[in-house]
Amino acid sequence: MDGFFGLLFLGQPAWMWLGFIGIVIALLAFDLGVLHRDKTGSGHEIGVRESLGLSALYITLGLAFSGFVWMQLGSKPAFEYLTGFVVEKSLALDNVFVIALIFTYFAIPRAYQHRVLFWGILGAIMLRAIMIGFGAALVSEFHWVLYIFAAFLIVTGIKMLFMGDKPNDLGNDPLVRFMRRRFRVTDKLEGQHFFVRRSDPKTGRLATFVTPLFLALVLIEFTDVIFAVDSVPAIFAITTDPYVVYTSNIFAILGLRALYFALAAILHRFAYLKQALAILLVFIGSKIFVADLLGLDKFPASWSLGVTFAILASGIFYSLWRTRSAQKLSA
Repeated sequence: MDGFFGLLFLGQPAWMWLGFIGIVIALLAFDLGVLHRDKTGSGHEIGVRESLGLSALYITLGLAFSGFVWMQLGSKPAFEYLTGFVVEKSLALDNVFVIALIFTYFAIPRAYQHRVLFWGILGAIMLRAIMIGFGAALVSEFHWVLYIFAAFLIVTGIKMLFMGDKPNDLGNDPLVRFMRRRFRVTDKLEGQHFFVRRSDPKTGRLATFVTPLFLALVLIEFTDVIFAVDSVPAIFAITTDPYVVYTSNIFAILGLRALYFALAAILHRFAYLKQALAILLVFIGSKIFVADLLGLDKFPASWSLGVTFAILASGIFYSLWRTRSAQKLSA
């Protein structure tokens, strides 16, 4: 393509970026405007069947996009895209555990959870764009930054594997305490509203209050930033192409809402997935150093994808096997 659409932006023609952005906008509009249109104002509760269907749709679209990457950029970028998509989708599963904890703490009904997750994902898309753009600029200017990313992933993976997670106490979370001190917060939910106008008990004047629904949204956005600290270096350790990095990342988190509703009730069955993710982070970080030791320009993309699938499949099947007795008792 000639003219503006043929101009290169971050290594790829503008039309490829605009086309992808158009797909994302269309999916978000379809999700909010068609699938979850709420005419009553009471919220839309997503059932398991609907969430499984939506999850399958988003995963299918994410995988199908690899065909477009193959046609435009070749087989190697397509394998890198698939690896990045699988890794980011897997790391998003860890996010689901925290989201469930946040919703439980603030007692957010299922009917209101979609609204929080929709705006949370929208914010995550913009935040990831900023972080990936910054990371791409760093890697382009200073290639050695990749080794820092790789070392960080190895250390993070080892820490996750052997130290485990500290129990989350959201009541004492610094961000929650800060917002309760700095803002007027209602004692209870006000329907699906993030903000409401109420009479201030101290002054008697009308004032804007934030609701627990908004606190949950802010905490989910902040959580995504924390998880992005792991996921962004992970994808750059797989590929440095900004287009492949961003598209695989966004397709992975676009279906996070549906994935949450599909898995929220069976999260306990994935008790050992975190260990698999820890091993995966160590592998992704190590392969940069392994490639150097073997004199390779890059670790083969097909091998990387195969090992990624093997690690995650092992973690999932081991989790299901170890928790099978608990499932029988609850049946």
